[in-house]
Amino acid sequence: MSKRLFVIKIGGNIIDHPEGLNRFLERFASLRGDKILVHGGGKIATRMAADLGIEAKLVAGRRITDEPMLRIVTMVYAGLTNKQVVAGLQAYGCNAIGLSGADGNSIRVVKRPVNEIDYGFVGDILPGSVDADAIAALLDIGFVPVFSAITHDGHGQLLNTNADTIASAVAVALSSRYRTSLVYCFEKRGVLRDVNDEYSAIAEIRAGEFEDLKASGIVADGMVPKLHNAFDAIAKGVDEVCIGHADDLHLLRDQQFGTRMIR
Repeated sequence: MSKRLFVIKIGGNIIDHPEGLNRFLERFASLRGDKILVHGGGKIATRMAADLGIEAKLVAGRRITDEPMLRIVTMVYAGLTNKQVVAGLQAYGCNAIGLSGADGNSIRVVKRPVNEIDYGFVGDILPGSVDADAIAALLDIGFVPVFSAITHDGHGQLLNTNADTIASAVAVALSSRYRTSLVYCFEKRGVLRDVNDEYSAIAEIRAGEFEDLKASGIVADGMVPKLHNAFDAIAKGVDEVCIGHADDLHLLRDQQFGTRMIR
């Protein structure tokens, strides 16, 4: 197993800014080898919902996907945003194909059960729910899959699923076929040793070091679950996880991109 695969996820802050998105797509298109792109929808869905008189509901920063909002996020994530990204990649000679989890039955999920909070039509990915054969078949014939954050339950119901989770699940599922790198692109240059210094990115973190960084407060807030997910993916077979700035994607093959989490 020597072929390398990059599974790259872009955050909403990139999607929301056309110039930054265009720079990212140019860099992504020029990245040689097999690759998959995963995206969410940024703030576009919230703005469209407001235009239609639909209130966006959040609990602790997490979107509640009721039936009206499911229609909005499906239109935006799997429609407008996905096709804009695909068209942008085609302009740079990258033969992208836009997908939701329902396409090719590639990502099946289960609706999140109602506990203290009812998140609505939100889907959680179970082990074995990603069809690695179908995705690998697209890669084998030269397509670059571009996944939105819309999935399905196999019974006709579309569901909204966290894009970070989708990227991780896809990378894990394909790690038996490829040396898989999972890459999270956002607006920081990596895991920063000093949050006030954007050039203080830590080059490499191993699992044991993560606990020390967390205990010292260097890794805190929203970065903690990102790194938990990163090391969970590595434990399940992913070769490495990288976190860094979207504008630095061209540094990925030289291993100078952001922060690398490794075994």
